[in-house]
Amino acid sequence: MPRIHPNLNPGKKAQEQLDSVKKMLGATPNIFTTFAHSPAVFGFYLGAASALAETSLSAALREQIALTVAGANHCDYCASAHTMLGKKQQVEESELTKNLNARSSDAKTQAALTFARKIVDLRGNVSDVDVETVRKAGYNDGEILEIVAVVSLNLFTNYFNHVAGTEIDFPLVSTSSVSKAA
Repeated sequence: MPRIHPNLNPGKKAQEQLDSVKKMLGATPNIFTTFAHSPAVFGFYLGAASALAETSLSAALREQIALTVAGANHCDYCASAHTMLGKKQQVEESELTKNLNARSSDAKTQAALTFARKIVDLRGNVSDVDVETVRKAGYNDGEILEIVAVVSLNLFTNYFNHVAGTEIDFPLVSTSSVSKAA
């Protein structure tokens, strides 16, 4: 049950933000209508998401990282949303299920997901070996930083949904079977 309900009567700025999301997605999922309580929070999310769309990481990999973060934090809302978005990026459903557990059939993707999960589990305190491992898998320093940024934005949405109790408005994907530590 939601602790913070969607804002059904947003002010002008939040309504403009909701309209831009609806134009982009064709709908306004509950996370966005809940963001509408604070145009500053909404703007923070939109700005960060827009910036991350400009990374050299593929949209598919960004969704796979989002699933790894959702799995680590047991955020069913984000697991559900990013599974749907991952499918739109042509990622196989079996791969998306693995991604919740920081697993991938592709070696390079696996390195990114392992690194992302370590960022979450170790609260960013990764080792030199962790950075070198992801670098050896083929990620340059800019891409490593982009992985950190994708993890960070998804930590925000996971925590937001936990605090708000956002009602899931996507086909449910449960994180109950995801292990607590990588």
